[in-house]
Amino acid sequence: MKKKRKNTTFKKFIIVLVLIGIFGTAGMVYELYTRIFQPNITYINNSDVNYIYIPSNSNFSDVVDILSNNGLLINSNSFEWLAKQKKYHTQIKAGKYKIEKGLNNNELVDLLRSGKQIPVNIRFNNLRTIEELVAVVSKQIEADSISILNYINDSIFLKNLGLNSDNIACIFLPNTYEFYWNTSAKEFVDRMLKEYNYFWNQNRLNKASKINLNRNEVSILASIVEKEQSIRVDERPKIAALYLNRIRKKMKLESDPTLIYAIGDYSIKRVLNKDKKVESLYNTYKYKGLPPGPICLPSINAIDAVLNSDSHNFVFMCAKEDFSGYHNFAKTYAKHLIYARKYQKALNKKNIKR
Repeated sequence: MKKKRKNTTFKKFIIVLVLIGIFGTAGMVYELYTRIFQPNITYINNSDVNYIYIPSNSNFSDVVDILSNNGLLINSNSFEWLAKQKKYHTQIKAGKYKIEKGLNNNELVDLLRSGKQIPVNIRFNNLRTIEELVAVVSKQIEADSISILNYINDSIFLKNLGLNSDNIACIFLPNTYEFYWNTSAKEFVDRMLKEYNYFWNQNRLNKASKINLNRNEVSILASIVEKEQSIRVDERPKIAALYLNRIRKKMKLESDPTLIYAIGDYSIKRVLNKDKKVESLYNTYKYKGLPPGPICLPSINAIDAVLNSDSHNFVFMCAKEDFSGYHNFAKTYAKHLIYARKYQKALNKKNIKR
């Protein structure tokens, strides 16, 4: 009887051990499951999607800090554990990443380890200077404005391109470009050069040759055309032809926008005679020919207006007195004076003195 009781007790003991093993294993499995597959990304500002930026040369601790400081991780320990199991800590990849709510650690680690970052669209137009350009661009990629400026202004870089600090702006064509966030200054400029050379295909080069200008001179003239006519773009080919006529006749361009650029006060609405005495190679009232560089980053539309300019004999123009944005064109100075007086009278009537 005692032996039977002992056997029963032993069996119960074995059953208990088995149950403990089962539950223990189940607990471990559950713990493992939650570490790997349970969602570990939380809401941020009620948004289902957030973005993080991992700078170049970041280490694993930096990545954990970025995720944690942005309040994205529910449990940073579980993320760190799995990241090390999957060797992510040895292969950090910089970039901009889209982090969706509900991602689990496995998905998050795979995303960051793959380097599958989100591209950024850099769009720039209506800019006057390189400084304005780099300010816009540096807000959207990793390279800062100083590094881009330094790269652009490097003497060896300029010499290799046959350009200088005045006309280097010609290579930047306003448009929308797709980049990755971790783009360096060199990578950005190299891409712009590639786009510039692609834009200047043989067809455009042939058109430039027909008007006796090289591609940079076309861009410089286009910048003047753009600032002369920023409202009624359909008039740009006519204005381009006028300036080409003046160049052929060896006349000074006498362009108000170049004078405003030389002065550096872009709020000026009315150029005065005293302004025409300013000492600058950009003062086309004082110096013949094109200025040394563009007065803005000319649009593709303005460049093509120069390459496909109208054919006429006008050499003078003046803004119309109705402020429609269009111009009156003249072949003679006498006729031009009539238009100029009408416009000056209209300015006086509106009390526009500067």
